[in-house]
Amino acid sequence: MKYSFMSFSTPELDLAATLKIAREYGYDGIEPRLESDHAHGIETDITSRQRESIKAQIAASGIHLACIATSLTYADPENASEMIKQTHECIDLAGDLDAPAIRVFGGSIPKGFARESAIDLLVSSFVTVADHAAERGVTVCMETHDDWCDPANVAAVISRVNHSAIAVNWDIMHPVLTGGVTMDYAFQTLKPWIRHLHIHDGSKAYYNLLPIGTGDIDHRRALELLKTIGYSGYISGEWIGWEPYEVHLPREFATMKQYEKEL
Repeated sequence: MKYSFMSFSTPELDLAATLKIAREYGYDGIEPRLESDHAHGIETDITSRQRESIKAQIAASGIHLACIATSLTYADPENASEMIKQTHECIDLAGDLDAPAIRVFGGSIPKGFARESAIDLLVSSFVTVADHAAERGVTVCMETHDDWCDPANVAAVISRVNHSAIAVNWDIMHPVLTGGVTMDYAFQTLKPWIRHLHIHDGSKAYYNLLPIGTGDIDHRRALELLKTIGYSGYISGEWIGWEPYEVHLPREFATMKQYEKEL
């Protein structure tokens, strides 16, 4: 398995420092989060020359960009056109930096807007950007998050889009704690489209971050399921506003590698 972490673990570190600690701790990649005032310097408004410099810096480090995490959402008809425009910009950023994927959200469904209408809107939005993503070698990955924690609702969107460049970011915690489904159900529902993962642990009693293996999320089982499909993408740790990176990054990585050995 390949492991990465989101820049929420290291928001104060520049790109060089983030790549350095990823290498020191044994990670394969990093996942920069856009529009969050993180110090990595990767944003859609950087110039072509800056993109070339960043790409070269990453290549020289031996660490890869696992994914670019965006805040894009599509369920609100009032901003759908703007979201599509920004999606094209994020696809080009990922393509220029050799990032294989971008993470997007379904988004909150506005009050009075039917879920079926929201599904239609997501489908049409993804269809609009799919060919561009494919041309740039980028997969747009919709996360199991917000009003889309039930994997069946995500599958309803992605199956209708039916395009290789539109897939799923399986956040393994949200379907269990918020969607109310089992790990196995989420996997079986989403497995044709899983191209990226977010991992973290928590519990229904204490909906906050916990060290992997101490909450309600069975990461060992997630790895076991992923092996059945020969998953070759990244497993990315998403730890927002938690412990210092020097505490949780090596510990969570070691736990996941231990689970792999036990399988």
